[in-house]
Amino acid sequence: MIRIKRSYEPPARGDGQRILVERLWPRGMKKEALHADAWLKDVAPSTELRQWFGHRVERWDEFRRRYRKELSGNADAWAPLLDTSSRSTVTLLYSAHDTEHNGARVLREYLTERSRRRRLTTKRAKAGASRRTGSRTP
Repeated sequence: MIRIKRSYEPPARGDGQRILVERLWPRGMKKEALHADAWLKDVAPSTELRQWFGHRVERWDEFRRRYRKELSGNADAWAPLLDTSSRSTVTLLYSAHDTEHNGARVLREYLTERSRRRRLTTKRAKAGASRRTGSRTP
């Protein structure tokens, strides 16, 4: 399961692995107060994209498109998040004020889609193997 949460909100029992997914450290936040298990700068939108977006809602659709394109070319950065989220809860921490228009929301959407594709591929592979061997899988 993948959740998102502002980095300024206190940790909760159900957060699981808390991962900061920003290029910049949250303003005014001390390391001890964040309670992050990791900081994955490379999975965040590029500096150029972040600055271009500037949290301007009218640029949201284009930001999403461009960020997803960056993610598609950077699987090494997000694959560990996908692996961890398949076994336990992961909370992506972001520092934007806007809870609807931020990179963590796009990243969660992207990872959720990849997770579904992975499950479908695995399911199809198992079905194909059982057909070849004549066994049935539930």
